[in-house]
Amino acid sequence: MKLLISPSNEAEAQEAVAGGADIIDVKNPQEGALGASYPWIIKQIRQNTPRGIEVSCTIGDVPNLPGSASLAALGAASLNVDYVKVGLYGLKTVPDAVFLLQQVCRAAKDYNPQVKVAVAGYADAQKIGSLNPLLIPEVVYKAEADIAMIDTAVKDGTNLFSHLTPNQLQLFVDSAHKFGLQTALAGSLRKQDLSVIYALGADIAGLRGAACTNSDRNKGHITQTLVTELCETLKQLQS
Repeated sequence: MKLLISPSNEAEAQEAVAGGADIIDVKNPQEGALGASYPWIIKQIRQNTPRGIEVSCTIGDVPNLPGSASLAALGAASLNVDYVKVGLYGLKTVPDAVFLLQQVCRAAKDYNPQVKVAVAGYADAQKIGSLNPLLIPEVVYKAEADIAMIDTAVKDGTNLFSHLTPNQLQLFVDSAHKFGLQTALAGSLRKQDLSVIYALGADIAGLRGAACTNSDRNKGHITQTLVTELCETLKQLQS
């Protein structure tokens, strides 16, 4: 399982790299769970991150606007990232989600056939009126994207396990793997949650708050020490 850490700037990215993160996932927490960062910040982080470490970026918690989403995906792919992530915030049906993602995948992969498209549904979908997250594997498969992900949209002190049970998450992971997809789980995860995420068989665990001072994803900042602790926890699980 890979450890994905989500910095918001170059200084945090350097801390995440020094701490041993597998994937540097550039985002802007001020714009939401998958808030999009600025192209120049993503470009700088990609240039300063060793090539052996993958870089991801988000294009936002998107509304049902396929044209806008596809244009954003092209912009993200042009920055030489390994992953383009999109959150299906404004999508309510499988057909709408599949159509939007088909445009996102076409835009990103026409520019760089090697880039992977990660698609996030939300564990707290009922709060925001979006697509049932357990349908994400089907959507990702039909759109020919690469990674099925679950996050939480509302950062209110609850986390992934406040909204979905381990059994539901196991169904999600198993369904995605049957489709030949990779899986990622996130959503205000804590260090102690990594053992459950690992046991579920997820391919990627995504964290920000747990790597930040005071566990505060908005006001805190990522430190090498906290990232190292997360990496050591994961290594112990894998040993």
